[in-house]
Amino acid sequence: MSAPSRSHLGLAFLLAALSTLGPFSIDTFLPAMRAIGDSLAASPLQMQQALTVYLFCYALMMLWHGSISDAIGRRPVVLVTSLLFGLASVGCALSQSLGALLLFRALQGLCGGAGLVVGRAIIRDKLDGTAAQRLMSQVTMLFSLSPAIAPVVGGWLYGAFGWHSIFIFMGLIGFALFALCWFGLEETHPAHARQPLRARQLLANYWQVARARDFQLLTAAVSFNFAGFFLYVPSAPVFLMQHLHLGPSQFLWLFGPAVCGIMFGAYLSGRMAGHFSQREIVTRGYWLMFAAAGLNLAYNLSVDQLTLPWGVLPLALYTTGMSLAAPSITLNLMDQFPSLRGTVSSLQGFFQTMMSSLVAGALAPLAWASPLRLAGSMCALLALGFVCRMCYRRRMRARGG
Repeated sequence: MSAPSRSHLGLAFLLAALSTLGPFSIDTFLPAMRAIGDSLAASPLQMQQALTVYLFCYALMMLWHGSISDAIGRRPVVLVTSLLFGLASVGCALSQSLGALLLFRALQGLCGGAGLVVGRAIIRDKLDGTAAQRLMSQVTMLFSLSPAIAPVVGGWLYGAFGWHSIFIFMGLIGFALFALCWFGLEETHPAHARQPLRARQLLANYWQVARARDFQLLTAAVSFNFAGFFLYVPSAPVFLMQHLHLGPSQFLWLFGPAVCGIMFGAYLSGRMAGHFSQREIVTRGYWLMFAAAGLNLAYNLSVDQLTLPWGVLPLALYTTGMSLAAPSITLNLMDQFPSLRGTVSSLQGFFQTMMSSLVAGALAPLAWASPLRLAGSMCALLALGFVCRMCYRRRMRARGG
């Protein structure tokens, strides 16, 4: 392996690790949600707020991570947020009431998305074209291990040391990432290229990006695609424990196949880069997602009781297609505004996470009582994503693209 390849692989590991803060905050505590609720005298619906509040704050702060990094540089944003995330995690572990837990979960959310948002901007700062797509795919492959590992680690920690240890573990991750970035992350956004952080200019930048119809359509497409899978994440305790009759330590049955699909899709995206156009890669991703959603719906219509592995295998195929399409769509988004990549990444992350927050707080509780409802909701969300993508393609054809 050449020196540049080693350098890019090291950067991929670091950016993927920074991106894990978000999914670790979501998935690690899922196996212990019931126990945390019992300890804090909170109902299951109240405990769902610990996820919804986190996602809302995660999305809200995404509007600022990229813009702040455009103004002051990428490195300071990553350092401050990783340190604050570690402190917020310790606060969660020490919480004695639901209110305190929600407060520190909100702080986790405010910090948890910086690595993902700023990481995308760092990739585009350093690389272009096929090289950028390959590095984005490498980050996705490495990052995708987190949702599979997190609930397993959470279940083991809860069983061995109690639910407080889960948040202590999150804190250690935050502090470790702070140290790694302090010594290993260079600044990629030079001073001469920075945008001033003025309220009027910031709002103008947001408006410039948000009003672009291509941005709206591509962001909606990737958000709906992801929501088709994410629906199963807040539904995991009910889906696994009630419908599949599994225990708190068996969350890998859901997240394992899904994450294998994410990794395989990211691998395919990297391999296809330079051999197929971004449009062709995205189209193949949609083929896989529609096949998976159709199989999932057909299976749930044909059985009265879910069984393993058939109840979860369609998720692996769906996430393969989702992960195959996502890097190309994301890079297309970033390339629309080369001088505002941080802002674009922030807005795209904001809208996607707000969609996830809506799914977690409203759609999932309505759908998780029935596996058939979950499968039907996946199909509906994917269809919405496909319509948005087709509208974008129609606009491109009209412009001769």
